[in-house]
Amino acid sequence: MEGLLFLAHRIPFPPNKGDKIRSFHLLRHLSTRYAVHLGAFVDDPDDWQYLDALKPYCASIKLLPLNPRRARLASLTGLFSGEALTLPYYRNRELTQWAAGLAASGTVTHGLAYSSAMAMFMPSTLARRVIDMVDVDSDKWTQYASTQRWPMSWVYAREGRKLADWEARVAQDFDATLLVSHDEAALLQQRVPLARDQIGAFENGVDADYFSPARDYPNPYSAEVQGVVFTGAMDYWPNVDAVSWFAERIFPAIRDAVPAAQFAIVGSRPSAAVLALARQPGVIVTGSVPDVRPWLAHAACAVAPLRIARGVQNKVLEAMAMARPVVVSAQAAEGIRAEAGRDFILAHGEAEFAQAVVKQLQGATSAAPARACILAHYDWAASLRRIDPLFEPVAVQPPVLETYPHVTPA
Repeated sequence: MEGLLFLAHRIPFPPNKGDKIRSFHLLRHLSTRYAVHLGAFVDDPDDWQYLDALKPYCASIKLLPLNPRRARLASLTGLFSGEALTLPYYRNRELTQWAAGLAASGTVTHGLAYSSAMAMFMPSTLARRVIDMVDVDSDKWTQYASTQRWPMSWVYAREGRKLADWEARVAQDFDATLLVSHDEAALLQQRVPLARDQIGAFENGVDADYFSPARDYPNPYSAEVQGVVFTGAMDYWPNVDAVSWFAERIFPAIRDAVPAAQFAIVGSRPSAAVLALARQPGVIVTGSVPDVRPWLAHAACAVAPLRIARGVQNKVLEAMAMARPVVVSAQAAEGIRAEAGRDFILAHGEAEFAQAVVKQLQGATSAAPARACILAHYDWAASLRRIDPLFEPVAVQPPVLETYPHVTPA
């Protein structure tokens, strides 16, 4: 087996959140064709326990601790060096030397970098180098800037510009650049026309058997309530913003119409701002749960009221797989190959969002077409097969997905 260097900004296990789900499936797939040498950071002390779980997929593993507080301080050096703050956040001499040693010895001949920051560790001497940027992260920072006051608005706007420069450089330097959706690939192609033929996409998948509505899940809600659920990592700022906006600006109107409504915020590491939302009537914050499926299965509907987003939201796909009605913002719907009004409910603005949720609470419907959509379009095996040719000696154009418009019924 040829050796492949797999570099990830976060340990790709357990597959319980967006970036880890995608990176784990990539790792597992590539391990069937290559002897994979994994290098990754561990930014959560609880994740060290998963080293043994990764060994069946890897010829060797190099895990390095990353302290988020120290990394944020280190990132400030980018203000003096003129680079994106993301790069010094992750810069690590030990990982650089480890990757270079594997390449120099011939142990690895191919490479997959997961996220744009990991490109700086990928040796230039490898025969084929592929990067999965997942999202155009620079655009997310630009979105952040519009929501903040100075000086953070300036910092975020600067990060958007500097990271966009880095993404363009990487896209031109690597043999192929992958993103999570056609929309993301098209945005990067527009920004980096010289690398247009090297940029493509492969979609996330969903384990439809795991996220099956057919199982008998215990009901985590009290008998007298109707659940409205949001799932996701609750220390991630776009998620914090989404649940804060929903709880403060939308949910009170829902409670007025349906007093039994309960908004369940389900996800690990809730921030102080999220924990404070539990003081509002009808809002609960669960923190980490062993299994999100019962919270989805017994909810009257799921919501994804994101105002800042890039890529494809796994939380929406998983709710659809569970055949749950899911009300989404335009940002949360971006990149999903599904039809608004059939597979999910698209809502614009606070009043429309509240009305859409109330309608689901009063109707208590299922969403069978949504699950059918997942089964048709979001199979991991089919998606991952699209990247295999990119590691062949002859350059192959990355797979670009067809556009699938979000159709709003008349």
